[in-house]
Amino acid sequence: MTSRTRERPRSAASRVFLVLLAAVLAIGGVTAAFLAWETQLTVRQESERITRSIARSLADAPVVLDALASGRPGSATSPLQRYVEEVRTGAELDFITVMDVDRVRLTHPDPARIGQTYVGTVPGDGKELTEEFAGTLGPSIRTIVPVRDAAGTVRGWVAAGVTIESISTTIARRLPLALGFAIVLVALGSIGAMFARRVTRRIAGDLPAGSVRDAVAAYESVRTLGEALRAQTHEHGNRLHTAISLLELDRKDEAIALLAESSAQSQSVIDQMTLRDGDPVLGALLLGKSSQAKERGIRWRVHLAPDAPPLPLAPVDAVAVVGNLIDNALDAAGQSDERWVAVDLLPGGEGATVLTVSDSGPGVPEHLIPQIFEHGFSTKPAEATGRGVGLSLVRSIVVSAGGTVSVSTAPSVFQVTLPARSVRRSG
Repeated sequence: MTSRTRERPRSAASRVFLVLLAAVLAIGGVTAAFLAWETQLTVRQESERITRSIARSLADAPVVLDALASGRPGSATSPLQRYVEEVRTGAELDFITVMDVDRVRLTHPDPARIGQTYVGTVPGDGKELTEEFAGTLGPSIRTIVPVRDAAGTVRGWVAAGVTIESISTTIARRLPLALGFAIVLVALGSIGAMFARRVTRRIAGDLPAGSVRDAVAAYESVRTLGEALRAQTHEHGNRLHTAISLLELDRKDEAIALLAESSAQSQSVIDQMTLRDGDPVLGALLLGKSSQAKERGIRWRVHLAPDAPPLPLAPVDAVAVVGNLIDNALDAAGQSDERWVAVDLLPGGEGATVLTVSDSGPGVPEHLIPQIFEHGFSTKPAEATGRGVGLSLVRSIVVSAGGTVSVSTAPSVFQVTLPARSVRRSG
C-alpha cells in the first residue's frame, strides 16, 4: 500500500491510564530508591551503635583491665582471647581487638596477628572514636574506646568493628523487603490507574481527549447561548405585549417610544458587527447577553473595534470563551452597587485579537488568582450549576489556540489574547 493509515489519537481513557501509570512508576521508583538509601543508612547506624556499645562494655570489664594491668603475660592473653571471641561471636562482629598503650594486640580474630601492632586510628586525646578505616580485614566501621584504671589512667584500648563487606551483606538481605514494598505500591497504583481508565471510558467512551474537551465546550456553548437567547426572547416578548396593549389603548406614541428604546441597544451591537463583518454567532450571543444584563439591572456596554480581527476560534469555542467570561462578569457585577459589565474586542500586535471582559464586581482576591483556572475550583456557592468548569474550559481553549489569559482587579478584568493564526488542538 502506498498510502499510510492515519494513526488514531489515543482515547481520553487511555491517556488517563498512561498518565496515572507513569506517575505510579515514578513514585514507585522514588520510593524504592528512598527505601534502599534508608536501609543502607539504618544498617550503617546500627553497626556504629553496636560497635560503640560492645567496645564500651569491654572497656569497663574487669577481665580486660586485669589483663592490661598484668603487663601482657602469656598466661593472661589466652583467657582474654577466649572471652573476647565469645563476645564477638555473640554480637556478630567481625573483630574485637584489645591492645595495650603501645598499640600491641592482645586479642584478634586471627590468632597469628596477636602481638602485632594495631592498624587504625588511636586518638591522642584519650577519647573514644568511631571511624571507617581499612585495616587487616579490609574496610570496616570501627569504634575504639580507652580502658582506664581506677585512677583514670589509660591502660589500653578496645576496638570493635564490622567490615563493609558484612554491612553490604546485611543490606542485601534487607533490600528485597524494601523493593517488595515498592512493587506492591506500583501494583496497587496500576490497579487504581486501570480503574480510572474504566471509569473514564464509561463516561467518554473511546473518544480522544480533544473530542472530550470539544464536547464540554459544545455543552457550555449551547448552555450560555441558550440562556442568552431565552433572556432576549423573554425581554422582547414582554415589550411586544406592552406595545400591543398601548396600541389597543390608542397610545401610539408611547408604543413607538417603547419599541424604539427596545431596539436601540440591540441596534448598537448589530451596527458594530456589520461594520467589522463580524461573526453572526458571536453577535447573537452578545445580543442575548445584553438582554440578560437588562433583566438583572446591569448596565451593559459593548465595543467591537472595526479593525479588530475575528476571533481565531471555531464558533463553538468562541461562544464557550466569550459566554463563560460574560456569565462570570454578570454574576460578579450583580454583587456590587454600580452593577456594570463591559466587553471590548480590540486589535493586538502582529494581527492578534484582544478580548477584554470587565465588571464592577468585587474582583478576584490576589491569593486566589493562580487557582481560578483550575478544574473544579470556584468562588461560587457549592450548589451553583457548572461550578468550577467555565474558567478551566476558557483557559484550555485559549491555550490550545496559542493564546493567553490574564486577570487583574479594581475593576475586575479578564483579558484574552489570541494570535492571528490559531494553533490546532491535538486529539
